[in-house]
Amino acid sequence: MTNRVVLIGHPVAHSFSGGMQQAAFDALDIDARYELWDRRTSELPDAIAELRGDDFLGANITIPHKEHVVPLVDKLTEEAQAIGAVNVISRDGKRLIGHNTDVAGFKAALDKLVGRQKMPRHAVVLGAGGAARAVVYALITEGFQRVVVFNRHLHRAEGMVRHFGRSAAHMDLRAMPWHESVLEAELAKGKILINCTSLGLAGETPIPAELLPPDLLVMDLIYNPPVSQLLKDAAAAGCTTASGEQMLLQQGAKSFELWTGKPAPLQVMQAELDRAREQGPRQLPIDMGSTALPPADSGAGSPAPLG
Repeated sequence: MTNRVVLIGHPVAHSFSGGMQQAAFDALDIDARYELWDRRTSELPDAIAELRGDDFLGANITIPHKEHVVPLVDKLTEEAQAIGAVNVISRDGKRLIGHNTDVAGFKAALDKLVGRQKMPRHAVVLGAGGAARAVVYALITEGFQRVVVFNRHLHRAEGMVRHFGRSAAHMDLRAMPWHESVLEAELAKGKILINCTSLGLAGETPIPAELLPPDLLVMDLIYNPPVSQLLKDAAAAGCTTASGEQMLLQQGAKSFELWTGKPAPLQVMQAELDRAREQGPRQLPIDMGSTALPPADSGAGSPAPLG
């Protein structure tokens, strides 16, 4: 029986995860097939219920479902519970276990971006969805002293700040309204900008280029397109930049290990990402579920597409 792993999100066509994971399965002769499931929020409970079938190893969860899936699994790891978001589901018999590998993936990407510089302690985060939750939790546990969250809908950012109130008691974690003057002031004080919104998918940028100071570290969790408009603007301003590809690779490797119990073939997975960056994602079948409607609007309040 061929095992199955699925990516559940809306949309999913942009994803590099399928090709990366399929290449890893094939390299280790694991009889598994990776599938893309485009599911709206109303279809999510039925999709998660299907994962209890004996042929499933588990799933990746991407926009906009990382928070919605939390009450649908049987158990959360300590980290997923602390974050309030799930990006990986594994199975323990019929029980579904929710994990969050985005934190480890982001920390690896952050270390690579910072390089030999001293790790900054002030950060600006754009977005308040599932990806932003993982990023903020990682910054808290990395010892950042000040993190400011901007979101188009301020109440979403305020809710996330309240969620982390206890774990962030040692630091200044706050939500601020999305106004250019406020953004400009915080970017002038901050050392790193992390875009966790999905705006880059459509070629947009979350903030005007003129707001970017030249000494900023800028990470955009978008990886398709490989260089978003934000990263183009940041590079032109003299900033150090990174896309979400390294985060995708590292969180994907940990996902693979959770499903298979085997070390992930990182070189194989990186090679597939290199190929996808040049040629586009591998054409895997997309299961549209009960409806084949156009993708929902993924505005600045949505988590970035990490799946």
